[in-house]
Amino acid sequence: MADSVTSEEQKFCFREVLDTFRLCLSPNKEVYLEHYVAGWRGLIKFLNCLGSVFSFISSDAVNKIQILVNHLNSENGSHYATVQSMVKYELEAELVDLTKRDKYPESGCRTLLRLHRALRWLELFLERLRTSTEDSKTSVMCSEAYNESLAQHHPWVIRKAAGMAFCMLPGRPAFFEVMNVGSPEQVVVVLGEALPLISEVYQITEDLYARHNLLDLP
Repeated sequence: MADSVTSEEQKFCFREVLDTFRLCLSPNKEVYLEHYVAGWRGLIKFLNCLGSVFSFISSDAVNKIQILVNHLNSENGSHYATVQSMVKYELEAELVDLTKRDKYPESGCRTLLRLHRALRWLELFLERLRTSTEDSKTSVMCSEAYNESLAQHHPWVIRKAAGMAFCMLPGRPAFFEVMNVGSPEQVVVVLGEALPLISEVYQITEDLYARHNLLDLP
C-alpha cells in the first residue's frame, strides 16, 4: 500500500493543474464543470503529497467532488455541463434553498460554493509561494491566505485547528519539490502560468454567484 501511494505521489506534476484549468473555460467564458473537477483533483494530489497537514481541506474537497461527479453522471447530467448551466437549472427547478441547508444539502450550487471558497485560499497561498524568497515561512503565507479567505466561513474550532496545522508545514523547498516541474525558477514560471487561469475561473464563478445571491448559501 505504501509503495502505491509513493508511486502516485511521484506521478504528480503541477502541470496537470495548469493543463486542466487551461481547459476550464469555454470560448464564451463558461466554466466546464468536468474540467473544474479535474483541476481540483490535481490540487488535492498536490495537497496530499505534503502529508496529512491539509487533510481537513482535502478530505472535504474529495467529498464535494464526488457529489458533483454524481450530478454529472445523473440523468440530469446535461444541465451540469457548465457552472452557468448548473446554476440556471437548479434555480429554475428550485433545487437550491437560500435559507437553510437541510432541504438540498447536496445541491450542485451549494457543493461548488465550498470548493470555490477553498480555491480562493489556494490561489492566495500559491501566489505567495510564487513571489516568496527561499527563507519565507510557508506557515505564515498559508495562515495569511487562510485568514483572507476560508477562515471567515469556518467556526472557531476549525480555525484554531487550521492554525495549528499550518505551523507544521514544511519549508518552501518541499512545496516546490512536490510540484515536480523542475528547478525553483521553473516552478515560479509554471505558477505564473497557472495562477491567472485559476484566478479567472474563480472570478467568473464569483461574479455568477453574486448575480444570483448565492455567495452565502448555508
